[in-house]
Amino acid sequence: MSRRGESAPASGSERVLSLLQERRDSFVSGAELSRMMDISRSAVWKQITSLRNLGYEISAEPSKGYRLEAAPDALIPAEIRQGLATRVIGSKLVCLRETASTNTVAFRMAEEGSPEGTAVIADCQTGGKGRLGRTWASPPGVNLYCSVILRPPIQPMAAPQLTFLSVVALARAIERLTPLSPRIKWPNDILIDGKKVAGLLNEMSAETDKVNFVVLGIGVNLNMTSDQFPADLRHPATSLFIESGTRVRRTDFARCLFQELDEVYGQFLREGYGPVRQEWLQRSRLAGEPVTVTESGRVTRGRVVGIDEYGALLLEGEDGATLQVLAGDVRLVNG
Repeated sequence: MSRRGESAPASGSERVLSLLQERRDSFVSGAELSRMMDISRSAVWKQITSLRNLGYEISAEPSKGYRLEAAPDALIPAEIRQGLATRVIGSKLVCLRETASTNTVAFRMAEEGSPEGTAVIADCQTGGKGRLGRTWASPPGVNLYCSVILRPPIQPMAAPQLTFLSVVALARAIERLTPLSPRIKWPNDILIDGKKVAGLLNEMSAETDKVNFVVLGIGVNLNMTSDQFPADLRHPATSLFIESGTRVRRTDFARCLFQELDEVYGQFLREGYGPVRQEWLQRSRLAGEPVTVTESGRVTRGRVVGIDEYGALLLEGEDGATLQVLAGDVRLVNG
């Protein structure tokens, strides 16, 4: 596991990048960078070289200095923080080149006391987690894999509500950055035209009467191409690029997602689950539809009539009775 950096302390190259970003339309002399960072001119040059190796285009002219010309789609804190206006989410950023699972890293960091809002992002995962013990394909350079630590003042039985909070924020981010119309499939999948483009996996540490923390795991297929998907997928999958024909900058998407999550989480803390539940229902792919739910070989059939206060799926059975479904694999009867 190797880190590109985290929010504090920033690496030397990130500090140079931040200064160049602040003066994007002008040159910054090597002497000024040296003075502002309290390092030698040769050390400044080493940091410039490091940034160029990451894909940043930085021009250099004698007597003028350095100027940032273009930035790669690099998942590093300095890029994600540019323009990030959040109260909680992204308060600390940890960006990894590779890890088994961002959820595993975030869970350990939460146990060690990392603050609420800490976000762990990876360029790729070697053991990405999905629901029901499944894996999540996580190739490098194309998607967003992240996990966010929350420490909400709620009872453990209410923790599933956070799944609906995060999926609403994700749907909003997709709408903001693409022309697509995402729909939600219970409990935590995002679909585009019936194909899965994103999934969420939350993990919790709790005691009898309180939640210690919840890790929100979010995986979004941004720029994957058809040949990058595993051949043995259980359900049709897609990416925002396949569906829209336009690539999405990962840094822009991460920033937008964090801002939407921050807004929805703030509303959740102020107003409770009601507004989140209502928006989830409005965006649901399943509302009013006949479905089957399979869990451990047992199949339940019914028409979706909503979700309850703890996130359980509510079905109207064939006899008219309301059925509560806590877990399982949902499929539309006619699609």
